[in-house]
Amino acid sequence: MVKVVVCGAAGGIGQPLSLLLKQSDLISHLALYDIVNAAGVAADLSHINTASKVTGHVGKDALAEALQDAHTVVIPAGVPRKPGMTRDDLFKVNAGIVRDLAQACAQHCPKAFILVISNPVNSTVPIVCEVFKKAGVFDARKVFGVTTLDVVRSSTFVNHIKPQFEPQVNRITVVGGHSGATIVPILSQIKQVSFTPEEIKALTHRIQFGGDEVVKAKDGAGSATLSMAYAGARFTTSLLEASVRGKRGLVESTYIHLKGNAGAEWNAGSTGLEYFAQDVELGPEGVANVLALPDLSVEEQALVQIAIGELKGNITKGVAFITAAPTAKL
Repeated sequence: MVKVVVCGAAGGIGQPLSLLLKQSDLISHLALYDIVNAAGVAADLSHINTASKVTGHVGKDALAEALQDAHTVVIPAGVPRKPGMTRDDLFKVNAGIVRDLAQACAQHCPKAFILVISNPVNSTVPIVCEVFKKAGVFDARKVFGVTTLDVVRSSTFVNHIKPQFEPQVNRITVVGGHSGATIVPILSQIKQVSFTPEEIKALTHRIQFGGDEVVKAKDGAGSATLSMAYAGARFTTSLLEASVRGKRGLVESTYIHLKGNAGAEWNAGSTGLEYFAQDVELGPEGVANVLALPDLSVEEQALVQIAIGELKGNITKGVAFITAAPTAKL
């Protein structure tokens, strides 16, 4: 039995994410939680002819039941970004939501894999980790910031200017974090095509600020929900393939707590950070190995240094949200 819980299942990301996960033959029970409308989403998805059972759980009183016996918890809960909003603005709203969900996970499914989509990921992942530390159940191998959308965008945008590059076959490493200048795509390591310096600069900027592109195009009606749902489902599926099916060699870029993860020593030493997004080999316990940073161009080295500067503040903000204030009770 593999139970996957989506917290925030009735939202703009949660609904298409749940639809994609309903198609997985690795999931036997898909539990959908939200403060409203989760029962309706569950009823709708339950009519799809795949094997997994779907249940809906509405309101905080139903959270414990939703999380009980969870193998994996995916958290897209929170408010979306609107025009003019930075990911920092989102922190004021989403930090408390993520904290409360993390507390419930620490209590009801402390050994589950936790996949954080809620922005700002650079800060919300440290919130989850600090909550688990306080509860004495923290395992660095099992908490992930889902940065897969940056990887998906990288392959897509490269294909837009180099059609011979196959976006579904070729994966591009993206390091750093999951907001603006903290997103550093390693374009110099792409072997299939070559770029001019101008193309590299334009591609890097588009990948870093792809979210703004969608927010603007939706004209205040939403953010990158469908592409994020696709990316979230992809990462969840990779994790399940490794942890449930035992598939080896699966690599995804993800934002993790470095200390306590095999192979991360190089990164913690070179960046001075506790959290960083990098290629990770997935395994039965989550992170099996953090892969070494690929060779960087001079320009990419400069971008990583900029990312490190921003990440320090993002991480400190997330950690302090838990450590500098009493933990709220559900």
